[in-house]
Amino acid sequence: MSPTIETVIRTIVQVYTFIIFGYILSSWFPRLRDSALGYFLGKMAEPFLSPFRQLIRPVGVMDISAIVALFTLFFAEKGLIFLLYYFF
Repeated sequence: MSPTIETVIRTIVQVYTFIIFGYILSSWFPRLRDSALGYFLGKMAEPFLSPFRQLIRPVGVMDISAIVALFTLFFAEKGLIFLLYYFF
């Protein structure tokens, strides 16, 4: 397998991880969430986070579904790279 494919996968996952972190942080700043940046982050992160929110309810005031989603994204990245090395 070409290292380029691995680099592309890692870069995409890293950018998406930053988007999710930005979306999580925007929840602490209401004015940021109502801005164009907050709207963009919501449009990008919410489709991935919403299934986790349906499965995992908040614990008190803490919503741990984003943490589980980030772990899932991390393991999916590792699994995909493993499969690419295995088959190519």
